[in-house]
Amino acid sequence: MIILKIISGKYKGRIIKGFNIEGTRPTMDRVRESLFATINPYLKDSIVLDLFAGTGSLGLEALSNGAKKAIFVDKNKKCIDEIKKACNEIKVEEESLFINSDYLNALKTFKNVDIIFLDPPYHEKILNKAIKEIENLDILNKNGLLIAEYEEEIPLCNYELIKEKKYGDKYIKIFRKTL
Repeated sequence: MIILKIISGKYKGRIIKGFNIEGTRPTMDRVRESLFATINPYLKDSIVLDLFAGTGSLGLEALSNGAKKAIFVDKNKKCIDEIKKACNEIKVEEESLFINSDYLNALKTFKNVDIIFLDPPYHEKILNKAIKEIENLDILNKNGLLIAEYEEEIPLCNYELIKEKKYGDKYIKIFRKTL
């Protein structure tokens, strides 16, 4: 069993019982710590979309750091069920929305999102397809962030690149929509 711990914010130190569902890989604590230190100024009262949510660790961390709403999307019902349990456990279900759907259908339902976390299954090679759809549908607010975690498929995005970092064999790129 994977144990997730919220690493910063008002729920810091809270342990969320994770799970080991094939295809999920939670973002490592040290990566989340660095990422959230970078995006902290953008989090207060934001609406975040945790696309390909898996364990929900990114959306939960955002709620702990001041986001007003987290939308968790995953096509795997087991993942959504576990995220619901975790949100219930730390009492953030009111600030959470759970969508059991594939990302393309889910993206069509959103507008005015402040931060989007993209951490798709690496083997599916769909990161750039998701980015293109987000740009085409104009989901992200002006000055909103798109955060891509990847291994091999390099994200191609028309937004401004504000940070890029390597963590072992994983990379994170943070883009900001400036137009």
